[in-house]
Amino acid sequence: MPMSPLPHNSSPAAAGSEVDQGEFSCEERTLLLRLAHDSISSALEQRQLPLEAPTPHLAEPRGVFTSLYLRHDSPKALPGNSRGPDRQRATLRGCVGYVLPTCSVYRAVAETARAAAFDDNRFSPVTREEADQLEIELSVLSPPQSIQAEEVEVGRHGLLISQHGRRGLLLPQVPVERGWDRKTFLEQTCRKAGLSLDAWQKGATIEAFTAEVFGEGSGKSGS
Repeated sequence: MPMSPLPHNSSPAAAGSEVDQGEFSCEERTLLLRLAHDSISSALEQRQLPLEAPTPHLAEPRGVFTSLYLRHDSPKALPGNSRGPDRQRATLRGCVGYVLPTCSVYRAVAETARAAAFDDNRFSPVTREEADQLEIELSVLSPPQSIQAEEVEVGRHGLLISQHGRRGLLLPQVPVERGWDRKTFLEQTCRKAGLSLDAWQKGATIEAFTAEVFGEGSGKSGS
C-alpha cells in the first residue's frame, strides 16, 4: 500500500528553475496531467477510475507531488495566496505527495491529485465548480539517496531531512524561487521537519532527490 500523502508547502518552479531530466515524453506528460484531472472529477462524480498503468514506463515506481492551482478568473480564487507559473493568475489550492516510490507513477499521480483536492487539511475540499478551474503541476521524484551537506546543489536537489521521527521535505525549485543558498536550504528543510535549524549539522539524516517538474501553463506538458 502507498504511504500516506505528505502535504507540501512549496509553489511551482519559476520559469527556468525546474530540474527537467526529460525522462517523460510530451505525450506521457499530457497523459499524466489528464489523469490527475480525471482522478479529481471521478471522485466528485463517485465513479471508479481504472489505475492500471497503460505502459511499462508509467508502471515504474516513483514518488510524486501534485500541486493544484485555482485560476484567478475563478470566483473563489484568493489573491492573497498567489502562486504558480503566472503568479498573477493562479492560487495554491492543494499540494500532496508521496516521497517514496511505493507505487507506479501512474497510480501515484491519480492518488496524490485526489488527495490534494480533498485531503490537504490546509484547504477545504475542492468543489465541482472549482474542478473546472484547476491547473495542475506534477513533480516526479527520483528515489531519495543519502548525501553529504556539502554535496547539495541548489536548483538540482530536493531535500529530505529526518531525525527523531520527524521529517521535512522541500522540492528542488523552492530554494531557487526564494533565493536561498545551500546553508539556508538545509536550515529551512530542518525547520519544515520541526527540528532546530542546525539539526543538519547535529546528526540529522540528509537525503537528496531530483524532480522532473511539468504542468499546465508552464509550457512543459506538451499540450
